[in-house]
Amino acid sequence: MAPFALPISEVLVVADCWQAEPDAETVIHRAIATAAEFVTADVGGTELAVMLTDDAGIRTLNRNWRGIDKPTNVLSFPALQPSGPSGPEDAPRMLGDIAIAYETARREADDEQKPFDHHLSHLAVHGFLHLIGYDHEKDDDAETMEALEREILSQLGIPDPYADRERMD
Repeated sequence: MAPFALPISEVLVVADCWQAEPDAETVIHRAIATAAEFVTADVGGTELAVMLTDDAGIRTLNRNWRGIDKPTNVLSFPALQPSGPSGPEDAPRMLGDIAIAYETARREADDEQKPFDHHLSHLAVHGFLHLIGYDHEKDDDAETMEALEREILSQLGIPDPYADRERMD
């Protein structure tokens, strides 16, 4: 049996506002690596990109790809998997791309009185789970995805991001 392999994650900073968070890349790598250890999907030998953008950039992506003309915190774009012969055996399989908007993420963290790195970790984990097929469109799927997020974030020492919502229900 081959040793456990983590996906290769590349973080691209495309908006200057992220300079306010010099540890963002490290936070994202750690969150994705931890998430990869918890999932049953084969993510070894895969690659993904995380784009750190601003509200204007993510608004454009949201409008162009989802038809929603407003910024959001995180978007995931799973890669289409080839159906024909694969490329070189040493080439990583693309999982897809994640985009995270600074202003929205910062505002949410501040509004919820959470450390920014905790919220950023949650967004990275959430985006990663979308890349490997998790969704939250149906209640059962949302419960499954949120439970996995809680477990991963707990491993990172991050409190349940959904706890306040549940107390309000």
